Amino acid sequence: MTRITELLAAGSTYSFEFFPPKNDAEQATLVRTLRDLEPLAPSFVSVTYRGGAESRQRTYDLVTGMLRTTSLTPMAHLICVAHTRLELADILVAYRKAGVENLMALGGDPPTDPGAAPGELTHAIELVELARAIGGFAIGVAAHPAGHPASPDLVTDRDRLAEKLRLADFAITQFFFEAAEYVGLVEDLRARGVDKPVLPGIMPVTSLASIPRKEGMGAAVPPWMVARLEAADRSGGAEEVRHEGVAIATELCEELLATGVPGLHFYTLNRSKATREIYEALGLGASRQAG
Repeated sequence: MTRITELLAAGSTYSFEFFPPKNDAEQATLVRTLRDLEPLAPSFVSVTYRGGAESRQRTYDLVTGMLRTTSLTPMAHLICVAHTRLELADILVAYRKAGVENLMALGGDPPTDPGAAPGELTHAIELVELARAIGGFAIGVAAHPAGHPASPDLVTDRDRLAEKLRLADFAITQFFFEAAEYVGLVEDLRARGVDKPVLPGIMPVTSLASIPRKEGMGAAVPPWMVARLEAADRSGGAEEVRHEGVAIATELCEELLATGVPGLHFYTLNRSKATREIYEALGLGASRQAG
């Protein structure tokens, strides 16, 4: 298995993110998506983690299954919440025994289950330290261009991110919609003496109904973008909105690539169509397959 640190050292990476299916219908959708996206030869793929024993097993099964049955290089997400330190160590050891070498270390959202314990580790940096102690992982962490929702202010957020990234190998950002947000984040890290790779996270907005949800996830859709999507809706309805959303995301990727980003990370929501269209518009599909 290839470590993401090696991929980043070799050149630009292009990666996709999936979440583990909760039922047979979601499993069938994901299988189709993987089948569609595997020919694009992504540098790596990441698998999210909801927390709890069931999600833990689903993430483990999906990551190890990819490792055994596909050409994909998987990265497993792991969160601090609702786990003891020993449980987290056991999970990390199990991944290493299975051959998984890439890890996304996250704090995680507070557990919604009233019976769930908060966990012994509070912040992602503690999970990075634990993974380092076990050894053998290329470790990624999350970055928020607009600042983490729990941070009291942007300066504090950047200070904590720089501290975390000094121990980790790379970061992947929450999705955002303007290149200046990413550039500002990287400049803030460099001012703190941190120049580890930061991969921009891309999520196209393909429906008007999804706009309020994006703000709830920590990245508000800017007014100019809402205006373009609403104009598309007036001219051609839902399909034109989807087309315009893909075009806007493609424009963002082009602007980011022009700044020299180390790669692009696509949040697929377990669907392939928008990602494939952006890939094609950027000319990545043919070049990735040829390489």
